This record gives sequence, C-alpha cells and structure tokens, in this order.
Amino acid sequence: QVQLVESGGGLVQAGGSLRLSCAASGRTWTTYAIAWFRQAPGKEREFVAVVSWSGDRTYYADSVKERFIISRDNAKRTGYLQMNSLKPEDTAVYYCAAGRYSSSPQFYDLWGQGTQVTVSS
Repeated sequence: QVQLVESGGGLVQAGGSLRLSCAASGRTWTTYAIAWFRQAPGKEREFVAVVSWSGDRTYYADSVKERFIISRDNAKRTGYLQMNSLKPEDTAVYYCAAGRYSSSPQFYDLWGQGTQVTVSS
C-alpha cells in the first residue's frame, strides 16, 4: 500500500513560485502514475497535472500549461509540482494522488492529505 504526504504549500505573491512535493511510502510506488489536483473553496476538485510512472509522459490542465511543471524522482519516491507565475486563481488546497494515468479523479485510489497554496494579489 502506498501512502502520500504533500508538502511545500504556503503564501506567495502573484507572479511568485512554489514547489510542492509528494513523498510516497510503499513498495509499488513506481507502478503508479502521479497526479496533482486542487480544490478551491466552494468549487469541485479539479485536475492540474499528471506524470506517468516512468516520467516520460505528462499532461496538464489548460489553466496551468506553460506555468506548472510536474515531475517525479522514483529513486526518492517523490513527486513534484513546480508552480511558476502564480495567480490568485491558483489559490486552493493541492492534493497529490497515485493511480492510473488520467485526468479524472475516479482513477486514483490513493490521495494525500492536501497542502494549502494561497496566492495574494
């Protein structure tokens, strides 16, 4: 069983950067795709980005394309989300998830507890 713990959230000004980390435990880490989702107050959870188990495929939501970079280091059992040029509308709780390579949350069985990202204008 894989467990996920996010870190790296915080408060940043618009235009700034943050890097989120998703640390995993468990022997089957490398068989999962890793994705990031986010949920703002009063809104549904939305897809942000996904990286395949090998790291050779990535896919992004249009709203973050060209600004965010998803990656993973299987040796360190850690996934990353580098967020650049942050906007106030990026404010949300960010969750990492492990599962099948998809933009739909229904394909992810494992979720972290979430980390808050707040972008001030």
